[in-house]
Amino acid sequence: MQFSELGLSPRTLEAVTAAGYTTPTPIQAEAIPPALQRRDVMGLAQTGSGKTAAFVLPMLSLLEKGRARARMPRTLILEPTRELADQVREAFETLGKLHNLSVALLIGGVAFEPQALKIDRGADVVIATPGRLLDHFERGKLLLTGIDMLVIDEADRMLDMGFIPDIERICKLLPFTRQTMFFSATMPPEIQRLTTAFLHNPVRVEVSRPSSTAETITQMLVKAPHDAKAKREALRQLLRTQTNVKNGIIFANRKTTVALLEKSLAVHGFNVGALHGDMDQSARLKTLQAFRNNEITYLIASDVAARGLDIPEVSHVFNFDVPTHAEDYVHRIGRTGRAGREGAAFTMVSKEDGKYLKAIEQLIKKDIPYFELSAEAEAAIETRAAEPDRHAAREGRGGGRRGRERDRRPREVKDHGERAAMEPAKRIERPESEAAPAPRPSRAERPPREARPERDARRESAPKPTASATTPRADKPRREPRSDRHPQRNVTDAPDHRGFTEQNMPAFLTRSVKA
Repeated sequence: MQFSELGLSPRTLEAVTAAGYTTPTPIQAEAIPPALQRRDVMGLAQTGSGKTAAFVLPMLSLLEKGRARARMPRTLILEPTRELADQVREAFETLGKLHNLSVALLIGGVAFEPQALKIDRGADVVIATPGRLLDHFERGKLLLTGIDMLVIDEADRMLDMGFIPDIERICKLLPFTRQTMFFSATMPPEIQRLTTAFLHNPVRVEVSRPSSTAETITQMLVKAPHDAKAKREALRQLLRTQTNVKNGIIFANRKTTVALLEKSLAVHGFNVGALHGDMDQSARLKTLQAFRNNEITYLIASDVAARGLDIPEVSHVFNFDVPTHAEDYVHRIGRTGRAGREGAAFTMVSKEDGKYLKAIEQLIKKDIPYFELSAEAEAAIETRAAEPDRHAAREGRGGGRRGRERDRRPREVKDHGERAAMEPAKRIERPESEAAPAPRPSRAERPPREARPERDARRESAPKPTASATTPRADKPRREPRSDRHPQRNVTDAPDHRGFTEQNMPAFLTRSVKA
């Protein structure tokens, strides 16, 4: 089947040909025709199967007629992460060069005002994360009554990130007669309930079993020690054994582990970069662009990069930590082997990861074989495990499911006074040759002070006080009475607490009152 058989407009077909696409993927071939008929679509497919183009291409064809009004966009695309939203924007720029559409990107981590100005001018397409979209709506910068097409991408990721209440609120703000499309790689029961509530007689497009992995990905397990330092050495040995690595993504469960792996691998000569949720948006986009341009060989990331990022030529994926949710494993290894390419995925497993590994194998319905390291690599790992780890306390801070060993050495006190206060008092023993000092006599037992002629001479030569200073208080002249000091003032003229005097006293206040 060719794109020309799907019913796309001539302008859209010209853009597809210019982008280099020739044959549609299965999800595109089955989802585009009902989308062009204004039907609701629920698409289930593996990661890397082309779901983004499955809703971008019909949207371009349908938006050729009409024009957006100020603060009233025509279509809305919801994405779980900023990187996914920016990736969809790039798809519109690539495939929509001939359409001259206005696209507004509403994501967090960037300035609010430029986004509001773009909406004010009129946006045909709004690509947003749920939180920032609601911020614009609550400030009165955005009206959702003109939306005629809604796309919810990576719906299961929305569930994992806690966006389902926001999605339900947004759907209730949209017109009832809209067209809705859901796309996801997995379909948990909560997502099934959401599709039942907000989709009307949808066309279910399922080109592969949900939560399945691509056959072009070679999956392997690697036995890893429990010790954190030895596990990092095992990762380095694994990276050195892979000679055909073009680029790779190393996934870890925690942001602290991501930062630690970046420093460790950089020290040992690997070309690495980090990507996690605590980085600001400009740094994240810069790191992703450097990875796409092959300026970075290994990208160390948390699960923020596991969903939907389209980096076509990733050759390897390494799971430093086994994901706690089995669905995350499907999305992680889906970063490689995209669009029919071959890829390899290695997962480091320790004894404590048995239940997580079992859940993954049950989900993908496949047993994953083990990859054996060389004898020299095993010896290097054992040697490394025998050395003390100065990063153990930092990596074990904050608990975590893996139960890494904490640094149990006594806390060092830098302040000597504090150390002295913490330690018990020590008895000072004097040698027998030294006699103990005699006790100090009391005040009554002390002899009288000796005469000090110099002090007495200074006292006699000191100037005597003047007579005015020694005049007793009784001999001083008394102060005059107040009436004598102010003869012109009559005491009776002074106002009382109500502000009245004898001259301005009202008559009714001077009347006698019968008891």
